Amino acid sequence: MKKIIKYICHPKDTLVCMMNKNFFFFVPDKIYLKWKYRLIIGKKLDLKNPKLLSEKLQWLKLYDRNPIYTKMVDKYEAREYIKDKAGEKYLIPLIGIYDKFDEIDFDKLPNQFVMKCTHDSGGLVICKDKKQLDLKKARKKINKYLKRKYFYVHREWPYKNVKPRIIIEKYMENKNKEDLKEYNFFCFNGVPKIISVCYGNKEKNRFNDYYDIKFNKLNLKCIYNTSDVIFERPKQLDEMIDIAKSLSKNIPCLRVDLYLCNDKIYIGELTFSHFAGFTKFEPKEYETILGNYIKIGGKRNEKK
Repeated sequence: MKKIIKYICHPKDTLVCMMNKNFFFFVPDKIYLKWKYRLIIGKKLDLKNPKLLSEKLQWLKLYDRNPIYTKMVDKYEAREYIKDKAGEKYLIPLIGIYDKFDEIDFDKLPNQFVMKCTHDSGGLVICKDKKQLDLKKARKKINKYLKRKYFYVHREWPYKNVKPRIIIEKYMENKNKEDLKEYNFFCFNGVPKIISVCYGNKEKNRFNDYYDIKFNKLNLKCIYNTSDVIFERPKQLDEMIDIAKSLSKNIPCLRVDLYLCNDKIYIGELTFSHFAGFTKFEPKEYETILGNYIKIGGKRNEKK
């Protein structure tokens, strides 16, 4: 009953929820993005003369459809791209790749591992102790996400033709048990401009703190809370910047996610649309500042 009342009292949230569950898969991409943008951002989407970061990211979804992008967002195929552009040493160790959950021989897996779907966001199982792993629950979650057509949620074209598979990688852990920090480099045509340091639990105590490229903390926020902590400049920062440059060269906008584990750099994921392009940077002028870094125009690539 509480859920029903919530949906009645918040019709916008209800529509967004329905969109996220692919109720409107039949709606053309441009119309769909205009609807969702108004619901989430609260204003009309300007595709003719986009200026804000959130507007330009929607424009790129529709008109910048390079086939290599599909490979880059595939959590398995991206490994080849990363190996070629940055180097094999930055890859998180691979344990296996599978088409179906029931193909996995758990007796042969290490005690700790991370299981993900290759084609979406959210299909994730973290195993810290195989004896404690609820196989029934893990199977249910992974199979649910394998069936999910992630492209239709936000119309992020790179995900449209990714083959749904299961990838299992090494569980990354610092020797001192300190939580891993994620360093997100926001790159524009191969030039990193800002860094987001992410840490904490996504469901509860998630913090995203922003720094400039010299690692000076910025008074900047987007979706997640920020903290009062000021982190020291990582000694590997210059190397991390070089990696981000190599991976994002000639791409209008790419977020390169890196980790530091036991003082070694690992590449996580490559993301074309931060928060699916529905960004709400505060102060608001950063939407324009970051949007100005994206140069659009010229020939449009509207692959289906």
